[in-house]
Amino acid sequence: MGQFVILLAMFALLWLLLIRPQAKRKLAQQQLLSSVEVGDEILTAGGLYGFVRAIGEEDELEVEIAPGTRVRMARRAVAAVIPPDDDEADPELIEGEVVEDDNVDATPTQPNRG
Repeated sequence: MGQFVILLAMFALLWLLLIRPQAKRKLAQQQLLSSVEVGDEILTAGGLYGFVRAIGEEDELEVEIAPGTRVRMARRAVAAVIPPDDDEADPELIEGEVVEDDNVDATPTQPNRG
């Protein structure tokens, strides 16, 4: 009877550590894919950024990856939806003004030619 309890506890631990988190990730990915709409900026699994321009009937997206360059891809290739930038609405930024970041090292680096 003691071995059965240990076996049951090991199964419960396996479920808590492996199966349950995987199911949560799968559900989150499905929700992400179903929420993609025309106009969204996306990141593909291949590392390409683009804007969704059309959604096809059979789980396809038409994505503009450069001005005038559109590609057709599977919806499941979407890795993330990029949230829109709110920099344009920031009243502190003035058109043409350069914003400097104090945390950036301004010294140029030389390529290693060793």
